[in-house]
Amino acid sequence: MSFAVKEENGFKYIEEGEGEVLLLLHGLFGALSNWEDVTNQFSGKYRVVIPLLPIYELPLLTTGVTTLAKHVHKFVKFKKLQNINVLGNSLGGHVGLIFTLSHPEFVKTLVLTGSSGLYENSFGGSFPRRESYDFIREKVAYTFYDPKFATKELVDEVFGVVNDRNRVIRILAMAKSAIRHNMAKDLHKITIPTCLIWGRDDRVTPPEVAEEFHQLLPNSELNWIDKCGHAPMMEQPEEFIVYLRKFLDRVLLK
Repeated sequence: MSFAVKEENGFKYIEEGEGEVLLLLHGLFGALSNWEDVTNQFSGKYRVVIPLLPIYELPLLTTGVTTLAKHVHKFVKFKKLQNINVLGNSLGGHVGLIFTLSHPEFVKTLVLTGSSGLYENSFGGSFPRRESYDFIREKVAYTFYDPKFATKELVDEVFGVVNDRNRVIRILAMAKSAIRHNMAKDLHKITIPTCLIWGRDDRVTPPEVAEEFHQLLPNSELNWIDKCGHAPMMEQPEEFIVYLRKFLDRVLLK
């Protein structure tokens, strides 16, 4: 990725461009690079900020989605961000939802893609064959509609994580936290404009999850991307960007 990662006050993040703030939140196995195409397209008009979520650095007893949301709040206050447009993929969407509910005064719009918070079909809570490279490759490919996106670089990265004991126990703790923290009863409280961009072939948070989010979020729109899995901004970036731009133009130019 061509963007420089900044380190300040214990935070690691990317910041590009000026204007309205786009705060991008990555998923459990995600990385800052997952948002590369979005950053390239929007940093000319927006201030794109991508914090690195400290999934592997948290004390085990406090590893969970609410702790990550608190980290985002501390980061937002440190950077003095206001009127934020929050975009979250997978676990990042879940964190964005919790942050929005806890601190609505900071958030102007919300964009969710493949978000957890209602249901997710992840690794299944354990890694019985984590030493098997082929098994991990299959699991990474499961994330996408087109398995070509499960590159050797990506599979190597996930394989390294799940074979690092300190990291894998935090991954499992975070995944269990996300599953336990169901938000169905609270979503009606989020009344800001919300854009759902979903892969029709998402097997981790299937289409019915998107439909439920759409029903429970009172001011939401739902956009589908065909031949697309759990990470539309990576697998179908052009279509994702079209939906995102239309949404932002409509709600921010009012």
